[in-house]
Amino acid sequence: MELLVLLNALVTRLLFVLHSLIGVWRVTEVKKEPKYWLLALLNLLLCLETGLTLKFKQGRGYKWFSPAIFLYLISTVPSLWLLETHRETQARDLVSQLSTVGETAWILGLHQTFLLLLIIGRWLLPIGGEITRDQLSQLLLMFVGTAADILEFTSETLEVENVRHNHALVYAILCLWTWSMLQFPLDLAVQHIGYKLSVSSTRVPILLLCRHSADLWNIGISLFIQDGPFLVLRLILMSYFKVINQMLVFFTAKNILVVMLQLYRLIVLSLDCRASLQYLPSSRIEGVSCCPCEPNDTTLPPRDRDTDMRECTAIPLEDSPVPSEYQ
Repeated sequence: MELLVLLNALVTRLLFVLHSLIGVWRVTEVKKEPKYWLLALLNLLLCLETGLTLKFKQGRGYKWFSPAIFLYLISTVPSLWLLETHRETQARDLVSQLSTVGETAWILGLHQTFLLLLIIGRWLLPIGGEITRDQLSQLLLMFVGTAADILEFTSETLEVENVRHNHALVYAILCLWTWSMLQFPLDLAVQHIGYKLSVSSTRVPILLLCRHSADLWNIGISLFIQDGPFLVLRLILMSYFKVINQMLVFFTAKNILVVMLQLYRLIVLSLDCRASLQYLPSSRIEGVSCCPCEPNDTTLPPRDRDTDMRECTAIPLEDSPVPSEYQ
């Protein structure tokens, strides 16, 4: 079993390096300058991470974060940036149409294989002790939908002629694309973080973190990393730059719907925790904990623990009234 773990760890990272080198090779072919081979040195970080992981973790993953995926992003994203900006220059200068079409196919292919390798690589990478196979399957299903949305976002916006001729707008789209890719190294959206409650800090935000940490991360990623930023950029394209087409309108409506549903989900969770807090005092008196991660009496401060003990201690037998027939 350990041999299979090591093999998966090595093969996955080898695929990452190979794909990154293909991207660097394509940049050198397009730019016609050998100096861009220096981008291949970014893979040394992934090689260093591989050695450290094999030595200290026996090839297994880390808690909540995948350094291998993150370093794969670092080694591949610069090449895609250079290819996209070079294509923008080609379109602006009206270079050979055949060359432009071929370059577009190469860039789209690199984008597609990049996203597919992120998903397949996350699947093949050995999981750590903090994530179960059930959680991994949930994460992979989320990544499939996320990758499709990201690919559609870049292809739909960058293929518009008015956008392609706007140098600043191309960079803004690439910045949002890079920002959205940062969710792939994270495992927080499927893992529950064990926050602990205390008697003196029973508030709705703390109870939310205690009960629904994975849901909160999922909502935050959607609002601040993917659907929220995508919605803002699409609205700017439609309102300020007057870029309006059927697909852009559809995906803008989709982003609006997702943002509204995520906010609705957050409100529902908050109301549920608020309702639970109303029953918290009576639950403590009866000895019932309303939260699975709430500490028991041994974790309370000495003063609170003594108070609870005095409230819960039964009346001694000798102090209780004795019926007359037993005297």
